[in-house]
Amino acid sequence: MAHALAWPIVKGRRQAPAARQQALLTAASELFAARGYEAATTHEIAAHAGCAEGLIHRYFGGKRGLLLALIDRRASQELAELADHWPLAPTLAQEFLHLLQWEIESMWQDRNFLRVILSRALVEPDFGKVLRTVGLSRHVPVFVERLSHFEQYRRLSEAERDGVAQSIKVLGLVFGFMRPVLLQQDRTVAQEMATIIAINIVRGISA
Repeated sequence: MAHALAWPIVKGRRQAPAARQQALLTAASELFAARGYEAATTHEIAAHAGCAEGLIHRYFGGKRGLLLALIDRRASQELAELADHWPLAPTLAQEFLHLLQWEIESMWQDRNFLRVILSRALVEPDFGKVLRTVGLSRHVPVFVERLSHFEQYRRLSEAERDGVAQSIKVLGLVFGFMRPVLLQQDRTVAQEMATIIAINIVRGISA
């Protein structure tokens, strides 16, 4: 492992600021997941990234800012993935189920990181407010945009449209993370239950 005060070398040069930031984010993600937010120190994160510890404060304002930046980066990556790899479905029902499937899978893939950020929100209430802004609610406007391609959805009131989009997020969290991770429910069983609920939501919209 490189010394904490040594700059990583890329083709004989020091890393550019953007590369250092990415190295710190990657190191923080790995250490937060492996050791927990409280146990992982900025010194360890910097050493793992091969950067100076002071860069964490310069770029992110400290460990809390580093965690928020991680949430923001992950949310951006997920939305890009949705746009690139999940084309719009031909019907409202199929689109709703596709979005739910994507959300459940995203929650499962992020399960170790979710343990970190959700536990942090429990012990630091103000963090939960920031978390809502930078992370967990960012998918909802994209869900609204995609579902708005369908007439049945457009006929709903604004509050109803938002509620339907929010339900995808809630179902994803419950059946992609809480049931299989916290309650140790079989993932297939959890997904089947989420699908049944989703079908009933779409039926209600169509009716």
